[in-house]
Amino acid sequence: MSDAAPKYRRILLKLSGEALMGEEDYGIDPKVIGRLADEIIEASKAGVQIGVVIGGGNIFRGAGLAAAGMDRVTGDHMGMLATVINALAMQDALEKRGAYARVMSAIQIHDVCEDYILRRAVRHIEKGRIAIFAAGTGNPFFTTDSAAALRAIELNADLLLKATKVDGVYTADPAKHSDAERFETLTYDEVIERKLAVMDTAAIALCRDHGMPLRIYDQTQPGNLGRILRGEPIGTLVEAA
Repeated sequence: MSDAAPKYRRILLKLSGEALMGEEDYGIDPKVIGRLADEIIEASKAGVQIGVVIGGGNIFRGAGLAAAGMDRVTGDHMGMLATVINALAMQDALEKRGAYARVMSAIQIHDVCEDYILRRAVRHIEKGRIAIFAAGTGNPFFTTDSAAALRAIELNADLLLKATKVDGVYTADPAKHSDAERFETLTYDEVIERKLAVMDTAAIALCRDHGMPLRIYDQTQPGNLGRILRGEPIGTLVEAA
């Protein structure tokens, strides 16, 4: 980041599991997770307190197997474990670069990470550590998008950021529709009414009910996180009317 002071004191960053794959078909691309770790560390050094929620779609999707006949609760629990794998990988990437990071899980896995306890999470980020929240909400039927919204609200974050592979929210899929237009801003209700693929409805409703601003941006463009934290209007902002 530049010498400009960051606009936000505390953020919650939602990374999809797919974002970690890079050009791979499965798993984690070390180059991608390394670059993301560099950007997170740069933001942390600028004084921003950071919590991170990571999905598990690069390893396992519970909803997909449930549709094929697996018990949904079992599938969702497997998906939660996939997020723990990704969180540990991010912790490793951050620590190899000299940062202090803590993985906190919504399900108890004492041998590999801490339990998620709100007061402890706040303490970690206040001390400049990067807190990585794994296992979603700890409950089946809730996505990691909902977990990200929940953690952002619990931590009293100034902004919820969702990192994706597109540069914001469009009227239609820009990969399929060349005339799709990108929104600069949206309200929560517009997202729900238009059924825009931003986050699941439960996550958007949580953000709406607690006034949590949400910005969707392209994480594949290096430096975007820093630009947003300096106040640049990257991607699409979802907030109250």
